Amino acid sequence: MEGSRGRSGNASATGRASEERGDAGRVPVISAPAFAGQQQELAALARALAGPPALVLVEGEAGIGKSRLVREFLAGDDGQQHSMVAACPPFRRPCTLSPMVDAIRQTTGSPRQLELSGLAGALRPLFPEWSADLPPAPEPAADATAARHRLFRALDELLASLQVTVLVVEDVHWADEATLEFLLFLGSQQPRRSLVLTYRPEDVPGDSLLLRLSSRMPGGAGGLRLAMQPLRIEETVQLVSSMLDGEQVSAAFAEFLHEHTDGVPLAVEETVLLMHDRADLAWRNGSWVRRSLTQIMVPATIRDGVLERGRRLGADAQAVLAAAAVLDGPADEATLCAVAGLPAGRLGPALAEVLRCGLLMEGGRGMVSFRHLLAARAVYEAMAVPERRVLHRRAGHALERRSPQPIAQLARHYREAGQPGKWCRYAEKTADLALATGDEATASALLLELLTSADLAPDTVVRLVKKIPFAFTGESGFQDVVRALRSVVDEQALDDQAEAEARMVLGRVLVLMDEREAGRAEVERAIPHLVNDPVEAARGMLLLGWPSGTAWPAARHRQWLQRAAELTASIPPQDQLNMTVGRAGALLMLGDPAGWSVAAQIPDDAPSPRERQHVVKAHLNIANMAMWWGRYDEARRRLAKGLELAEAHEYWRFRDLILVNQVHLDWLAGAWEGLAERASALAGDPDILPLARLEAVLVAGLMQAAAGDRTQGERALELVVTEVRQRAAIESCMEPAAALARLHLADGRAEDALRITDEPISILHNKGTWVWAVDIAPVRVEALVAAGRGDEAAELIWMFAEENRGRDAPATAAALAGCRAALAEGQGRWAQAASLFARTAAAWHALPRPYAEVLARERQARCLLAAGQRTDALPVLAEVLEGLSGLGARGDAMRVIRTLNEHGVPARRPWLGGRRSYGDKLSPRELDVVRLLIHGRTNRQVAEELVLSPKTVANHVDSLMRKLGVSSRTALAVRAVETGLVSGTGRPN
Repeated sequence: MEGSRGRSGNASATGRASEERGDAGRVPVISAPAFAGQQQELAALARALAGPPALVLVEGEAGIGKSRLVREFLAGDDGQQHSMVAACPPFRRPCTLSPMVDAIRQTTGSPRQLELSGLAGALRPLFPEWSADLPPAPEPAADATAARHRLFRALDELLASLQVTVLVVEDVHWADEATLEFLLFLGSQQPRRSLVLTYRPEDVPGDSLLLRLSSRMPGGAGGLRLAMQPLRIEETVQLVSSMLDGEQVSAAFAEFLHEHTDGVPLAVEETVLLMHDRADLAWRNGSWVRRSLTQIMVPATIRDGVLERGRRLGADAQAVLAAAAVLDGPADEATLCAVAGLPAGRLGPALAEVLRCGLLMEGGRGMVSFRHLLAARAVYEAMAVPERRVLHRRAGHALERRSPQPIAQLARHYREAGQPGKWCRYAEKTADLALATGDEATASALLLELLTSADLAPDTVVRLVKKIPFAFTGESGFQDVVRALRSVVDEQALDDQAEAEARMVLGRVLVLMDEREAGRAEVERAIPHLVNDPVEAARGMLLLGWPSGTAWPAARHRQWLQRAAELTASIPPQDQLNMTVGRAGALLMLGDPAGWSVAAQIPDDAPSPRERQHVVKAHLNIANMAMWWGRYDEARRRLAKGLELAEAHEYWRFRDLILVNQVHLDWLAGAWEGLAERASALAGDPDILPLARLEAVLVAGLMQAAAGDRTQGERALELVVTEVRQRAAIESCMEPAAALARLHLADGRAEDALRITDEPISILHNKGTWVWAVDIAPVRVEALVAAGRGDEAAELIWMFAEENRGRDAPATAAALAGCRAALAEGQGRWAQAASLFARTAAAWHALPRPYAEVLARERQARCLLAAGQRTDALPVLAEVLEGLSGLGARGDAMRVIRTLNEHGVPARRPWLGGRRSYGDKLSPRELDVVRLLIHGRTNRQVAEELVLSPKTVANHVDSLMRKLGVSSRTALAVRAVETGLVSGTGRPN
């Protein structure tokens, strides 16, 4: 056509018409789409990865171009970075760390040439085919957390040996729990490489670890979050034009595409491909248009486009497409051929046809997969269930011949194939692998799925349940386990021994669900049939001996502990330590002094990991009991030793529990510097067990109440009381209930104080565990006295004394002295009460428990004032003020200041913590605050202007008034101007 125009100066009308008819019949040449739009995101990504190691989060909906953005960066990097790309497959139960394992396998065929330390032996479960080239497996870890941490360190070392400087993990919303934890592990270390993570926010579960990773993303140059946006109309035009050999597209066509795809690049691309397949593109007037903008509708979703394109393929090609959808990941030609059910000679043409249509693509090492996972899902979901089952069965048979076997994939295929026997076998193997690598969450999910969905034999149910790591199960999982075990027990298909094992596990789960009485009933039924398993029988007896719950009195728990002790002699030595640890904790919790003798039999350390874990648990439990008893030195020593062992051997769960107990002990012992922050951090840590977090919330609430923040403190204490009651953790409700009751009494609300202490005192009466009464008994006596029920108070004191007779428990002795002092005070025996409060303070001092001590001293001084002994009382109050100020108990200190002022003793508000580098001079920030106050700003307005919190501004105002010796904001402004600190215009002088 160009030649004919060259021979003539102008073209005839006939020629033009002929040309247009010819062009109208043109078939568009479809090319791979160019990178359109998102240039700013690409530049930002390049900048972030050009400097020190960075964390880059690329988020956006499906098909928005996250993966394309990363590919564009890697393609234009010119080898400056050594990257590794891992992809998370959308498996229902993804295999542990499979994205990392698959990426590493594709990067290197063998670790033989890598310089790896002995730590790499931990990689054997993930890379069994490398067993000849990896160091020996290390000593088994004592718990799953330690095993997981060691595995992460080994993977990190392997990445370093491969010189990976940029690790890309795609579709992190589909990542297994262990992969997410590994990414968190990398993020918490001194970074050695950049991390680029792509994910869909809408597909991230509410409890996903990915949210924690994104919330901890470093700021500045070290972190970047890219939220991918849809294409604009002009960018849509660029993308479509690039697919049509760079030729122009009409404005109407571009608007149509943009309107029906919302500018999502994948949807635009799939729609253009579909229109090409349907010959729905026409060349008119120098641009590509759609033949009819009104008669043929573009499918509303990518699924429709994918399915229509698939239906245009031949039968063999459709079989290959279906096989690829079932395999749901990169597959070699032999596997595709087997799953598709094609003779080898017909695979090549069929595969070529599918590759040409653009739904599948070839990757490295001849692997074939869908170009887009959405397309794979569309093809899979459109298949009839019987057809899926056939293909899944073929996939299972093909993959079984691999070495090593992809057990997670085999479990999925045989599940969908409707073959429960093989599904159970491979799912259990996958769970075992997850447990071996410390991925308890995945193991728990796999085992629970088997229990709830597979038709299992009773003995298989029992075996699987015994493997479940219950810490990762959750309430719904517990319900599933209970249903499965009850079904097994009700069928009566097991022999006595197996049924007893099932009832033992059922009892444990019910206790974990806080259904203690039902759980104990199952354990009691099981124990007589465990004569051939003394270890399990002793465990059951110890569970029955643990004095939780309200139904059983202490005597019944002691009977079971005695039976467990008698059985211990027939238990193998390696199991005796665990029994001793359990008995010691239960006896001390009962208030039995014999528990200290049993505790003395437990060593401070042990040689084997299993025994060492028991020792750490012993240090934790005994320290907890020592705090109840008032043996704070013993508690501190054991917590320190337990923490040393837990950190050295990576028992992270025990470490967290020890940290919580240390915070509680520091509250009791008066080590309050930085305590509020530590308690709040632990209270907000989701990795810590719920009851332990509540203990941290308790300390935070106690700190708030002591500091004068009554509202927040009371709210925290009420939360703890409510939660521990719901969990039936009755021993944990004593201290928060006592603290709440004390706040009520301070407000003159004796009836509320009685109400909050009714249940705890009733429990102590019925159960007889009076060692728990250290906090609750004194405040109950005060409430009874305030309500005019002195006789009941005296009876409570008598019982408290009788139950604790002969028990060397310093905290109990101090609490009992406080009860007697409160009764004397309530009866108006002022001199005797003052003497008893002095004795109480001395008892608390010996522990030491300084906050309780100074509060007892305050009560002593008030009784002296009531007795008319003002000369003796006021010096004591001055000492109390100093003690409270030193602790940081602002609310209590202000109460004592008011009392001193009322009795003619000038007492100024003391300094209660924080930096005082400016002494009595105003700091620069305080000058900023007073400058704004002069202009009439409120605290909130000052906070907004200075980018502070209103609470911080209020603290600055308090400090300003203290330093300038004024008591109002107006006086503060006047004094600031009078003294020349600021000018009348608000400018500093």
